[in-house]
This record gives sequence, C-alpha cells and structure tokens, in this order.
Amino acid sequence: MKADTHFAFFDEGSKKEIRRAVLHAVAIPGYQVPFASREMPIARGWGTGGLQITLSIIGREDVLKVIDQGADESVNAVSIKKLVQDTTGVLTTESTQDASVIQSRHRIPEVPLTKEQILVLQVPMPEPLRPVEASEYQTKRLHAEDEYSGAWLLLFEQIMKYGRTATDADHPVVVNDRYLMAPSPIPRFDNPKMHQSEALILLGAGREKKIYAVPPYTDVTSLAFDDYPFTVESFEGKRCRLCGAEDVFMDELIDEENGETVYQCNDTSYCLERLNQQAKAEVEKEHV
Repeated sequence: MKADTHFAFFDEGSKKEIRRAVLHAVAIPGYQVPFASREMPIARGWGTGGLQITLSIIGREDVLKVIDQGADESVNAVSIKKLVQDTTGVLTTESTQDASVIQSRHRIPEVPLTKEQILVLQVPMPEPLRPVEASEYQTKRLHAEDEYSGAWLLLFEQIMKYGRTATDADHPVVVNDRYLMAPSPIPRFDNPKMHQSEALILLGAGREKKIYAVPPYTDVTSLAFDDYPFTVESFEGKRCRLCGAEDVFMDELIDEENGETVYQCNDTSYCLERLNQQAKAEVEKEHV
C-alpha cells in the first residue's frame, strides 16, 4: 500500500456514503440507488462504478480477483487489480475459489460462488427501460408503478422480427418478483447464475451514478413469454480444445493452422485450473 494515499484510495467519508448506498440497494433488491459517483484515475465507462464499490467494501483481510470478459490478464482487469492492490495491499488471486471479492466485467465465473464471497459487476447502462424511455423521471415512475410493458414490447418485436428473443447480452431480469433489472452485459448464459445465488451480487454504474444489488438467495427470473421461454447460448456437442470442458460458456475461434472452427473456455482461470487438475491426475496415475 502506498503511504501517500488513503486505504482503498477514498477518504472514509466517501466510502461510508457508497456503503450506505450499497446497504440501501441490498434492502430493496433490484432497485437502482443513486449515489455521488467519485472521480477516479480511470475514465468513466471503464468500470468506475464497480471499482468504487470494490474500494468501499474491501478490507485488509480480503483476497481480490478481477476479470474482464472471462480473462484475468486483460488490460482492464490488470489495471483495476493494480490500483486496488497499490492502495490496500490486499492479496490478489486468479482462483475463483480463493477470492472473497470478485470484480467482473461481462461475466459471472463458471465456478459457483459461495456465501463467503461478493461479486461486483461493472455496469455501463443500469436502466433496462432506457431503450423505450429516454426520460429518467419517467423511468423512475414506471418502476414505481411496476409498469414494464415497454420491456415486454421490445421482446415481442424481437420475436416478430427474428422468430425468437434476440438479446445477446444484458437480457433484463425480474428480481424478487418486483423490479426489472439490467444484469450488466453478461451473456444470457450467465443470467441463471444470479437466481438463488449464495453470494451477494453488487452492480455499479459510475457514469450513470447508480448502485443496485441482488442479495443472496433471491429469486431472479429472466424476462420471457410463456410460449417463447428464455433460453441461453447452446454449446451442445462442443468441447474446450484445451481442457475438454463442456456445459460452459465458450469462445468460438479459428484454428490458425487448419482454418477450422474451435472452441475454448471463456473463463480462463477455470480452464487453467482444469488443466492443472488433469496434469496432477496424470502424475498421480504414473506413480500408482
């Protein structure tokens, strides 16, 4: 930790204000709580909302993991991790199981999270009704009145145009049978991981100055019609070319040697851990 900075960068007053907003968000699942978003040493739109939450809740004994679209080694993930570590001195890890605080952009880890963990998601646009209503005043009124016909209309238009819902990411969800919520730009594949999650999920939008949350063991339902049920991306019959994993979210790549389409785990630490386990099993097998 650098001696010329506050612990976790912010002064205590700023951290307390953000923590109050977090507590408000936890008390009303899915509700967007306004907060005084601070200036950060990174540009707005690059994860300032999630970073402010992480800096406000992290303690000296925590272990931090930061991922960006499934990767621990991306520029965004490495930069955020370095800022938090430099201003707190906390340990960092690439192992999902070993982390107590996980900050992520665009993914929820493949390894199921536990009640001892907190997942912080970076959010560019927290308002799920923004595509149908530009006014902040009106979207607040619609949420208060539980009036979400505009969101249903968007899904209906997709079905009329494509024959199915065509939301690739950030598919809206209903939290605790009450509030419509943007789950951040995670793929549809990750939406079910929010339902009855053991871990606390916090979502922060720095540019839009909003914090919201999904408390542990909360019902989260992806918006869908009864006759057009919600579906996730299918990787049936596909295997990771490195670790052989199935039933995980994968990246579709082109093999440079033969030009064929191959698949690889999007969650790089999950893939690496499986490879390490396989190598360990082979070594133990040789010694039997």
